[in-house]
Amino acid sequence: MEKELIMILDFGGQYAQLIARLVRQFNVYCEVLPYYTDFEKIKNLSPKGFIFTGGDSDANETDPPTCDPKIYELDIPILGIGYSNHLINEANPIAIIEDPKKNLFTKHDSSIEGTSEGVNCLKDFLYKTCKCSGSWNMESFVEMSIRQLKEKIGGQKVLCALSGGVDSSVAAVMISKAIGKQLTCIFVDHGLLRKNEGDEVEEIFTKQFDVNLIRVNAHERFYNKLSGVTDPERKRKIIGEEFIRVFEEEAKKIGRVDYLVQGTIYPDIIESGVGSGLVKSHHNVGGLPDYVDFKEIIEPLRDLFKDEVRQAGLELGIPENLVFRQPFPGPGLGVRIIGDITPDKVKILQEADYIYRDEIAKAGLDKDISQYFAVLTNLKSVGVKNNERTYDYTVALRAVKTSDFMTAEYVEIPWDVLGEISKRIVNEVDHVNRVCYDITGKPPATIEWE
Repeated sequence: MEKELIMILDFGGQYAQLIARLVRQFNVYCEVLPYYTDFEKIKNLSPKGFIFTGGDSDANETDPPTCDPKIYELDIPILGIGYSNHLINEANPIAIIEDPKKNLFTKHDSSIEGTSEGVNCLKDFLYKTCKCSGSWNMESFVEMSIRQLKEKIGGQKVLCALSGGVDSSVAAVMISKAIGKQLTCIFVDHGLLRKNEGDEVEEIFTKQFDVNLIRVNAHERFYNKLSGVTDPERKRKIIGEEFIRVFEEEAKKIGRVDYLVQGTIYPDIIESGVGSGLVKSHHNVGGLPDYVDFKEIIEPLRDLFKDEVRQAGLELGIPENLVFRQPFPGPGLGVRIIGDITPDKVKILQEADYIYRDEIAKAGLDKDISQYFAVLTNLKSVGVKNNERTYDYTVALRAVKTSDFMTAEYVEIPWDVLGEISKRIVNEVDHVNRVCYDITGKPPATIEWE
């Protein structure tokens, strides 16, 4: 089946990823590339249409960003969204559609969504102007990915960085279906997992999936590397590099391994500053070391948003309870402990987070909340426990609702549920005497605290 492509050229606007999601909802495949992408690369991808997206400031710039003028010679339709039409080469008017930037998006139900007028304009551009068939869907994506992975890897050996989270699990199963026993999954237990999670991951992937799994206990190694480190960017980079070093060591034990597979997804790429400003370095993107002893890192999910990853997981036959489990960052509790990381702090947070998740499930809210977790702040305050003065930690609770994890709003958990969670945490978890609830959206906050 021919792979139709709509290419979104990002000139610095804020809507590129949201436009991409809308395009895909019309079953049309698209990719987002920076405006300065090499012309030959663009030409070789054979797009059926372009969407130029930028900011309102473009119109006032004396030297606005421009793409290679040879793009206008391709005779391919262009739609400008949030992009001043005067910046498009007027000497080559190629099906330029009226700019719907003023009415394309609206704020609704904790996310930014397309307005009916803007969405209809986009739909007409895709189907009437570009003549797209709308044949791209998750089933075809999965089939195409497995076929391409099989062709790319051939008979070579592959390691998969398996955290047990949704993204790495989907990536592992996809690779497994492509190459079978050539794949070895390395599960690095870095001591920063949720309570009982290491054992649960091992059980799932040894009993439910026919994959080679090696579990590496690296608690002490990671704790030593992170000792005394308080800066969140340094934490992420240390964890990212140490992951790679463990994978390299395990690869040498099983012979030559050419490829490393990671469950990187599109929001990871965006927030790590690829093509836009840095928000935070994800351990598997901006946190990677300069030198990696593998022929290549394969990221089969790097163009998918979180909801699309879950759809891919269901297409691959992964059980729903794993596909829809709570998202968990690769650095784990390392980015949910503010300040320095110690085994004692990890234990405190594991217990508090376990109680939080347990009570949310009891209240029947677990399927209604996109992500929820506890954070161990570095704030200590005075309290009273067992009739004695305490000076202990404050735990913060976070719960958000989102469709794509690019924007999010806090969830209004009922007061009685929050009260029970707070009571259990301060009574059952040592060294915690205060619980707070985070009521900040994304933006201005990110979902994780670090």
